[in-house]
Amino acid sequence: MSSIQSFRIAVGTGAERRDIAVEQRPGRVPGLFWLNGFRSVMSGLKAVSLDALGAEKGLEVTRFDYSGHGQSGGQFDDGTISRWLEEAEAVLATTGASPIVCGSSMGGWIALLLARRQLAKGMPLRGLVLIAPATDATTRIAARMSEAQKRELATLGYYERDSAYGDGMYRYTRRLIEDGAHHLLFGSVIETGCPVHILQGGQDPDVPPEQAQRLLTHILHDPVTYTLIPDGDHRLSREQDLERLRAAVMGMV
Repeated sequence: MSSIQSFRIAVGTGAERRDIAVEQRPGRVPGLFWLNGFRSVMSGLKAVSLDALGAEKGLEVTRFDYSGHGQSGGQFDDGTISRWLEEAEAVLATTGASPIVCGSSMGGWIALLLARRQLAKGMPLRGLVLIAPATDATTRIAARMSEAQKRELATLGYYERDSAYGDGMYRYTRRLIEDGAHHLLFGSVIETGCPVHILQGGQDPDVPPEQAQRLLTHILHDPVTYTLIPDGDHRLSREQDLERLRAAVMGMV
């Protein structure tokens, strides 16, 4: 079993520079590359489960925290899809060739954007495993705002709502929502250049099954497996859910 190597990389320059905390387990390729969801960190259950799988199978595993999250530098309120995608691309460059990218919720959206960029470079990923992928999430966030939240966004530049998961208030900034409009995927064919496996909870109030099913209608040129877990929630972190995640990953190794 290899030991985890912890290091930091600098992304951006000048005022945009932020130090990104990375944990990487050396191993054989194709490795596993984990992308957290919004407000989630690399020490979460799904991320740690994948690291344990990599240790067991001798695979390289790379995890990191977005800026403004966990151990990384930067301010959460500065976070946008553009910034977090830039960070994902920079960390990906530290990994072995063509990893399997696993993204949860917002990380699933970033994973799709990353796959498109890698395909454009002629360096397609080995595969994508997407857990409740929140494709175009900022559009859904904007559509669900109350009139009071719209006023707060206009006057304060953000609004907050209590998390359904007991981890405090979630803040959504105008910068995040406006930037998300530059990365929308729905409305045209989504090219990934690799196999895709989607894991979706049937009882997910944040990214409902209809969202994942809509994604299916946009991936037309790559093989897609869709696993609906009827009693699953958004996080899909129960042991039986983690086993499905591990099986989906090993199906691509």
